[in-house]
This record gives sequence, C-alpha cells and structure tokens, in this order.
Amino acid sequence: MKPVKTVLCSVAASLCLVLNGATAAQAPKATRINRAIELLAQGQPIYYTGSHSGTSGSYDQGVKDAQTYADYISYDMEHAPYDIRGLADYMRGLVAGGPTKSGHRTPPVIVNVPVNGTDEATVRANAWMFHQVLATGVHGILLTHADAPGAVRALVESVRLPIHKQAVGQGISEGRRGVHGAETAAPIWGVSQDEYLQKADAWPLNPNGELLLGLKLEDKYALANADQNLKVPGIAFAEWGPGDMALSLGVQGRGAETKPEMVAARAKIFAACKANKIFFLNSMNPSNVVAMIQEGVMIGPASQQTAEIGRKLTNRQMPW
Repeated sequence: MKPVKTVLCSVAASLCLVLNGATAAQAPKATRINRAIELLAQGQPIYYTGSHSGTSGSYDQGVKDAQTYADYISYDMEHAPYDIRGLADYMRGLVAGGPTKSGHRTPPVIVNVPVNGTDEATVRANAWMFHQVLATGVHGILLTHADAPGAVRALVESVRLPIHKQAVGQGISEGRRGVHGAETAAPIWGVSQDEYLQKADAWPLNPNGELLLGLKLEDKYALANADQNLKVPGIAFAEWGPGDMALSLGVQGRGAETKPEMVAARAKIFAACKANKIFFLNSMNPSNVVAMIQEGVMIGPASQQTAEIGRKLTNRQMPW
C-alpha cells in the first residue's frame, strides 16, 4: 500500500496536468505574429494606446503593457528620446509579461521614428534608425512629415529585405535592409532567424508580411503630394496629423479642426487613402467612435471605453 503522502502528491500532479490542459485548450490560438494585421485582414478596426511622454522605455513597463486593452502600442521616438536600449528592454518586457489575452506573444509595437520624410535624401541618410529599431523586434514604423513620394520610397526600401520581390520594379526598388537585425528581433517574435527573415516584410504588399508601415501626412507639403505618396507600394496606413497640419496651414485657436482649410485637408487625405486602399487613422473618443467607423476610419488612438464601443459595433470576437 502506498503512503498517504505519495498518493496525495500523485493526485495533485494529475490535477495540475488536467488544469493545464484545460487552460491550454481554452487559450486563443494566434494566426499571425502581428495582431493588428490579423484584425485589419478581418475587416476589423483597430485601437491603439501610447503617448509622447517617453516613459515606455523600460523592461518593467513592457511587462505591464503586455496585457494592454489596445490592439497595438504606439511607441514614440519622435518627441521622446531616441533610446534603442530602452526600446529593446521594453520589447523584452513585453515578452516576459505575455502572452496577450488574444494568445499572441506580445502586442504589436509601431514606432514613430525621428526621421522626417521631407525628401528622399533625408530618409536614406537616416535609414540606420529604421534598421536599429527593427532589430529590437518591433512590428512597424510610422514615418513623420511624409512630404514627398521619394521619401516614402526610401522608407519602404530601407525597411525591406532584398529577398522580398513584391512590387520591385513597379514603383519601388529592392530592399536595402541587412540580415543581422534578425539575430535580436527573431527571439522577440518567438521564431527562428530564417522564419523572421521570411516574415519581416511590409503587409499587405506581402500577404505573409508582419510589418505595418504608416505615414504622417501632417503638413501642407505632404497634403500637396498625398495621392502620390500613397501610391508607393508597401504603405498600409496613413494619418493627417491635425495638430501639425494646423500649424502648417496657419490655423490657430479653438476648434481648429472645424476650420474650412482643415476640413478640406482631412477630406483630401482620406480620399487619397480610399483611392489607394490605405487604412485611414484618426483620433477617436466615446462620442465619435461610431461615426468614425461608419465613415471608414480603421485605426485610431482610443481609450479602453472607446475601444469597447467600437468592438461592440463591429461584433469583435473577444478576448482581444
């Protein structure tokens, strides 16, 4: 006859196996690395969180943010310090705090890189920033002040690896990103280096890509070139940046967004997005999120309350 202690230990071990099996069976199964892409591909609007405070760059903050309500995290380096070590620590923290409620290894992270897209030469001269940011394992890049189509082409080519050929010779040249960032990015994604190289490409240009590239068309120069900028292959989304747009157009005071010049600017950029099948980004709040979605806005910074209203409207299946 077995001792009582041995029997109890066996029962406890069996119970743990049963409970763990049940938990695993109930956990959502991610179909992509980038949850934001997964949702957009389903026709679901997505909601992000983030700020210009520069407080994100720490391991502990990453652990905390891993369980965010948002569909992706906007990580600012445009107005906050360009701190690659802090970003790398943050990404490792996200892994440690995961998986997410949706079953993904981390929430997607899209970085505002401090490179203004004023012209092609500026973007090419600063492409090293894109390479360093991507090497931390982030899931996308947003180009600020994307003023000229040459600058947009330079972004796309800087981010892409030369093994990816979609649209090469049809608006863009081959990618110029090197291989060595895969060594540090692949562990964040939870894949081999070879698999990372295959997946680290711009979606939806590459249907299997896991990177989202976006543009801030946020001044009068970008406004003038909006349609040309959005014709460049590889861009997934764009915004009109009302704060900087108002400054550029000389619009000041309360209610700037309702001024005729601003209304016309937003309408032009939104129309260019629709014409080029680019997702449009616009701020959302609880009072306007329904109207925004009905208008066709697919991406926006949003509080948890706002996101919940939007998800209910589009019958989003949770957990998120």
